[in-house]
Amino acid sequence: MTDYQLSDLPLRDELRGKSAYGAPQLTVTNQLNTNENPYPPGPAIVEDLVEEVRKLSGSLNRYPERDAHDLRVDLARYVSAQTGVEVTYEQLWAANGSNEVLQQLLQAFGGPGRKAMGFTPSYSMHPILCAGTQTEFIAVERPEALDFAIDVEAAAAAIAEHSPDVIFITTPNNPTGNITTLGDIDTLVRLAPGIVIVDEAYAEFSHEPSAVQLLQKYPTKLVVSRTMSKAFDFAGGRLGYFVAHPAFVEAVMLVRLPYHLSTLGQAAARVALRHSDDTLATVELLRQQREVVVAGLRELGLRVIESHSNFVFFGVFQDSHATWQEFLDRDVLIRDVGVPGWLRATIGLPEENQAFLEAAREVVEQRGVENKDPQGVQP
Repeated sequence: MTDYQLSDLPLRDELRGKSAYGAPQLTVTNQLNTNENPYPPGPAIVEDLVEEVRKLSGSLNRYPERDAHDLRVDLARYVSAQTGVEVTYEQLWAANGSNEVLQQLLQAFGGPGRKAMGFTPSYSMHPILCAGTQTEFIAVERPEALDFAIDVEAAAAAIAEHSPDVIFITTPNNPTGNITTLGDIDTLVRLAPGIVIVDEAYAEFSHEPSAVQLLQKYPTKLVVSRTMSKAFDFAGGRLGYFVAHPAFVEAVMLVRLPYHLSTLGQAAARVALRHSDDTLATVELLRQQREVVVAGLRELGLRVIESHSNFVFFGVFQDSHATWQEFLDRDVLIRDVGVPGWLRATIGLPEENQAFLEAAREVVEQRGVENKDPQGVQP
């Protein structure tokens, strides 16, 4: 067979030269690169799920419930309790991970001739999803001097200049871990000429109030996207959702694929929600371990961005990719997200975090760091 390459295919121009999303999938002892919850589902959840699968298996010849009504009722109950804002199932929409949620929103509100704005570094799927939906992506820098927070004044100027149809605000932000306050979100939504998607994939790890609190104020402009992948030990379950005015649900129904959520996927998500108290107990354990990791890195003189998530963003290294390899050589897989000088590490089990800190100590002793954290101790 002739050895053809991607460049030989009639690919759309805006996709040429692009790279697919993906963290390295390597088998190591300490896998701290994809922000998964390291605690597996407990026995009670597993037993409940097995029983649900047993009950439903005889009906898998039939299509799933198309609009996931019962799942959306359960999600509305959870969001209401978790955020303190009463929402109804009509305001909830669910899909295969928050990526599909965001894609559906861009299919409905982006597209050819439309623009989306994001504040970078942030979730790398935002520009990829924009390219896939032929939506122009405009990046506004998060200044390193501000610890990668959104510069609201610069953001306001960029909004006025570009008039984006969609704005992404990720909080807690991935990969940096810091938050955008509710007040700053309010300001940006007010200035936005189109819709604002607040990406709250890591919300459960933060004590900050959810942007769900602003939905009543901005019913035709604001969408809050969330996921069960992180806090819920449910990355393999692939369940994301958004909360918004019911009109947004009507909008994505125009573009969603029929029967997009499988019968088993809906059932698994409902089981996870039934056991949410047990599952989310691990969130507090990870918060505690996060403080241990942050303290350990700062003791080494490393600079660490204040994290409200289940990962830490730290540096500053002369060659971040070479430093990433140094960690991998010590059986610790973390993430090089392409921000010069910086790396990201997921908070894992206590023993994984200790392995990571030991590797960090060896790396600093061997490689050093460019800028010492004033809160840290010189190594």
